[in-house]
Amino acid sequence: MIQIPSDLHPDLVPLAFLLGDWAGAGVTDFPGAEKANFGQEISFTHDGRDFLEYHSHSWILDSDGNKVRPLESESGYWRIDKDRKVEIVMARDDGVVEVWYGELADKKPQIDLATDAVARTAASGPYSGGKRLYGYVKGDLMWVGEKQTPEVPLRPYMSAQLKKVVTPEEVAEMARNLPDMPDDGIAFFK
Repeated sequence: MIQIPSDLHPDLVPLAFLLGDWAGAGVTDFPGAEKANFGQEISFTHDGRDFLEYHSHSWILDSDGNKVRPLESESGYWRIDKDRKVEIVMARDDGVVEVWYGELADKKPQIDLATDAVARTAASGPYSGGKRLYGYVKGDLMWVGEKQTPEVPLRPYMSAQLKKVVTPEEVAEMARNLPDMPDDGIAFFK
């Protein structure tokens, strides 16, 4: 269920489905890099102003699902205008800063984005742009990313399925709002 905090800036209501902490796994595959499964944690927060703050950390997983080493981290700020146009400024740990533009789909929680500007430090690897698609599907946050370099045309390179992380405070709130349960617990499911 999507909850809209009372202190959320009114312009951000269409992006409320992103709010919270998310965790899950995905796959990464791009020419010149190791194909691997990865774990990821994403956080979307707000402080009442007209943007969402975004942080993502990912790491390579071994075949048992254990963390092996960091993969990448990024952070940024997401905004949306009255015409459902989304803009993001994002910085990544590999020395890349991007400006993304896109649009929130009509009547569904899905955002299609493309880079508009890319700046790289001398230490960063080759990269010339990308596309991303984020969607809220059956309570999960799913995304797929495409990227291109001067040597490799635009192609998918990462995708993940993330579940909402529930905090102890949210569990307590759920417990306070539970309907009266039948004594045997089984009748609740009939």
